[in-house]
Amino acid sequence: MSPSAGVTRSTLRQQIADALRDEVLAGRLPPGREFTVKQIAEQYGVSATPVREALFDLSAQGLLASDQHRGFQVREFTVADYRAMAEARALVVEGLFRNPAERVAVRPEGLASIRRRAAEAVRAAKGGDLDVLIGYDLRFWRELGQFVLNPYIADFLTRLRVQAWVFAVHRLRRDGMDENVLWFGHEELVEAIARGDREQVHAEMRSYYGHALAWADRLEAREAEGNTERNTQARAGGPSSGPGSALPPRSPESPGHCA
Repeated sequence: MSPSAGVTRSTLRQQIADALRDEVLAGRLPPGREFTVKQIAEQYGVSATPVREALFDLSAQGLLASDQHRGFQVREFTVADYRAMAEARALVVEGLFRNPAERVAVRPEGLASIRRRAAEAVRAAKGGDLDVLIGYDLRFWRELGQFVLNPYIADFLTRLRVQAWVFAVHRLRRDGMDENVLWFGHEELVEAIARGDREQVHAEMRSYYGHALAWADRLEAREAEGNTERNTQARAGGPSSGPGSALPPRSPESPGHCA
């Protein structure tokens, strides 16, 4: 294979992975949605090889589940999964700031961009623009992660954040967004980091994870009520239905990204 052919395939693989990730994060590919390599290749008009590679990349990131016989499925994260994500992130971040000189290197030149991401994330959250919020929130945490001196920890935190949004997005579209669900402390966290105020950093992170866990509690209670109601309907012979979705419409040459 020529070098240019290798680059082209690698680029196409990444474009397809990015496009599908955007569809999952936007909630247009809902949890449980099944598809095959052949379906995605036909949808995008490309060969099966870069599609297969892209789907395995997304599986490695925990966004898809794969089955040798049934193909791929958008992973369904439970409330218990979400709670575990929040707790794992809290433990890791708390550990990072116990001795930040060894684990975190705050570069003042990087703070200006992070402040912009923070402001845009808060503006989108207050305005109820979920697509914009997800994009800026992920960029905010990814750029903060660049201060972490251990790249494996930074990658782990980014992966958990993406998975948390996959869990949250269809629930937020269903139930709506308000201050009881969304956290608006991005800007306060940045300023605490900029000042080197470890106690305030911990306070902001406790607020962040407290919000996440309180939402998980409410979701757990609501979903338990829903299960009870569905069981009652099933015993009474009531109808049941499941979600459906078309395959993503974008072409890999111009994949969408969260703003």
